[in-house]
Amino acid sequence: MEIHEYVGGLLHTKSLTMDSEITLIGSANMDRRSFDLNYENNILFYDRELTAEVRARQQEYLSKSHPVTREMVESWSLITRVWNSTLATLGPIL
Repeated sequence: MEIHEYVGGLLHTKSLTMDSEITLIGSANMDRRSFDLNYENNILFYDRELTAEVRARQQEYLSKSHPVTREMVESWSLITRVWNSTLATLGPIL
C-alpha cells in the first residue's frame, strides 16, 4: 500500500479501481458514522471504459501528490504526533 498527500488543494474524492474493470465511487468513509448516521452510499461499476477514465483521473491526482513514507512519519515531532492522534481520535465525532 502507498499513501500520497495531494498538494493541489483539498481533494475529497473517494474512488477505487480494481483489475481494470471495477470502479467504486461514493461519499461514504469506512466508518459507522458514514453508514449509520449520515446515510452515505457508494456505487460499484463493472465497466472497463469507466474504470479506465477513473484510473486516468486517479493517476492525474497522484502526479500532483507527494508520497508519504514510513520514514517521514517516524521523523514527525512529538507535537505533530500528538496533534495527529488527537484529530484521529476526535474525527469520528466532529
